[in-house]
Amino acid sequence: MNTKQHTLNRAFSLSGQGLHTGEKVTVTIEPALENHGYKFQRTDVEGSPIIPADADLVTETTRGTTLEKNGIKVQTTEHLLAALYGLQVDNALIKLDGPEIPILDGSSKMFVQEIERVGLLKQSKDRDYFEFRENQPFEDLEKGIEILAIPYDEFRVTVMVDYDSIALGTQHASMYHLGEFKEEISPCRTFVFLRELEALAKAGLIKGGDIDNAIVLVEREKVAQEELDNLAKLLDKEHLDIQIKGNTLNNCELKFINEPARHKLLDIIGDLALVGKPIKGHILAARPGHSGNISFAKIIKEIMKKQQKEGRRFDLTKKPLYNITDIEKMLPHRYPFLLVDKVMEITDDSIIGVKNVTMNEHQFMGHFPGNPVMPGVLQVEAMAQTGGIFSLSKVDDPHLYSTYFMKIDNVKFKRKVIPGDTIVFELKLMSPIRRGLVHMGGKGYVNGEICIEAEMLAQVVKDRG
Repeated sequence: MNTKQHTLNRAFSLSGQGLHTGEKVTVTIEPALENHGYKFQRTDVEGSPIIPADADLVTETTRGTTLEKNGIKVQTTEHLLAALYGLQVDNALIKLDGPEIPILDGSSKMFVQEIERVGLLKQSKDRDYFEFRENQPFEDLEKGIEILAIPYDEFRVTVMVDYDSIALGTQHASMYHLGEFKEEISPCRTFVFLRELEALAKAGLIKGGDIDNAIVLVEREKVAQEELDNLAKLLDKEHLDIQIKGNTLNNCELKFINEPARHKLLDIIGDLALVGKPIKGHILAARPGHSGNISFAKIIKEIMKKQQKEGRRFDLTKKPLYNITDIEKMLPHRYPFLLVDKVMEITDDSIIGVKNVTMNEHQFMGHFPGNPVMPGVLQVEAMAQTGGIFSLSKVDDPHLYSTYFMKIDNVKFKRKVIPGDTIVFELKLMSPIRRGLVHMGGKGYVNGEICIEAEMLAQVVKDRG
């Protein structure tokens, strides 16, 4: 998973018909600034209104996901959003000159190809992940939809579909991580049963439907040619040579034996992109559809609001990566100036360290009598020592090196720190380590609330041995 936000290197455009409206439309996806997210812009409407990609703006989920704001709609958003999310594009402005994203081949493949062609631009801001902290179920008894999200350190999806149909049967599909999206999921096309087509057509939908952009599943061994001709006329596709091959109307082979289940997985990705944040968690879905996906996305948004109020949470019950004995082998500091008690985690670009604040510390003798408060300068020092541990973890024989401060910027104190508090420091690299220079930004948390934030630059120097 990317830790930094990304946008496109440059814009690209694709043209085609909308699946339901049948209207010719050109969509242009442009780069966008950090924290922009996904936004749609209807350039064919006066004032070129903006419609954010937000689950709370979904107004229709019949055979696709429709967003609407102030009466302006964007239909069939899921395949494009899946492509952006699947390739970890965080920020994009999506301009279109009609009411619906073009269906193209019925999958995300062509969007993926264009995204790869123009490439991605790494941005400076960190990705703000939503993480499930506990199991989250969802059930729609009427539609037979069941969704369960469980905590997981990546975005993983497992889907089961069961339509009680001889043409489809029961199918499963899994995506273990987003790296599989391009090859395993993005080429999978939307599907529909032959028995549904007439009703959909009479409802004013699938005007842009074609055997080239959808898998049509046939549940009968024989279908009269007259029936096929009438269906083609109803769909205004009289020029099509509709034939039956196996269990489909299409003359093409399925890309995967479980292509319908994989497409349902694709739809989930596109719909959950409307949460507004990349997700860490394992999504297990039985008989999913756009309605259930969006309902679950709205649940996630409510959890996000709750977590925001609760603040950042860390699991301090697990075994630390480094205990105090390990830390003493890395840092030259000793009592009473060793201000990091344990390190929980170190990644390629981040560290989580812990400082337990006790009344036994010397500073509380004078700061302040009867009102003990941890001095801000010592909070900065504790954060710096945490960053020093990260820096020294990247060299061989860390006991031969020292880390020296060069600069501290943007220091802010958000709340008092008092005896009994536990400060959890989370620091991340702001740029790659070069010539021993380590530039990190960090925050300190007490009970999930930020107590300090700062940026610091240090140099790792070999001065022993």
